[in-house]
Amino acid sequence: MQHPDPRRLSINTATVRKQWTLDKIIDGCARHGICGISPWRDQVQALGLEKTARLIRSNALTVSGYCRGGMFPGVDDATRQVASDDNRRAVDEALALGAACLVLVVGGLPGSSKDIAGARQQVKDGLSRLLDYSRNVGMPLAIEPLHPMYAADRACVNTLEQANDLCDELGDKGLGIAVDLYHTWWDPKLFPQLERAGRNRILAFHICDWLVPTRDLLSDRGMMGDGVIDIRSARLAVESLGYQGAHEVEIFSELNWWQQEPNDVLSTCKERHQQYC
Repeated sequence: MQHPDPRRLSINTATVRKQWTLDKIIDGCARHGICGISPWRDQVQALGLEKTARLIRSNALTVSGYCRGGMFPGVDDATRQVASDDNRRAVDEALALGAACLVLVVGGLPGSSKDIAGARQQVKDGLSRLLDYSRNVGMPLAIEPLHPMYAADRACVNTLEQANDLCDELGDKGLGIAVDLYHTWWDPKLFPQLERAGRNRILAFHICDWLVPTRDLLSDRGMMGDGVIDIRSARLAVESLGYQGAHEVEIFSELNWWQQEPNDVLSTCKERHQQYC
């Protein structure tokens, strides 16, 4: 059995966000010997960008990703410009934190639209404009395909194949993919599309588990080992392709893990990472 390198474990701050503020999450990761962290923008704004960067550096944590940019589609030019301006700020924040990438949840149907093809074109156009900025300052962008249940409201890019197509069309420089197993485990093309992405495009690798039954599609993710995802096979696949980044635990769990003592949650993340990743 090929156990993962424990130094590759990273905690997406959503995993214990209901129990701890960001400064406590940073401290908790350091105390538990967890080497990576991936903060969310609202938490960074609450703590302060400079203070967050200082605490992360002083605790010698690696920032595996920054959550999140995207949400490109809009009902009109003014709305799309607001998103564009905010995405540039997100790039600047990711740079200040030393993040490995800015994760993009691209957005769904704007307003009352039913034109998903049009929404996907807006995503491509918005992403192209953002790349003009992010490439210049050196911040990689990671498209995160979301499960099709989110196509209408959160992300109309739903498969690795779609994300790979965007990379083909817009160019690989500074652009890649965040592979979140919660969203992609079901895809019959998962492994061929991972191979297509290869080492250069896979910028992030997110882990948790899919529970059966899932009681809430947004906030009932499982701890690794509690569900049906073959996490180890996916981890071995991305590493065989040359991926050398973090294994980022991202668990939204209103009904379970957000109710648990956060030190216990981090300890369980460490144990399950070794058992199931």
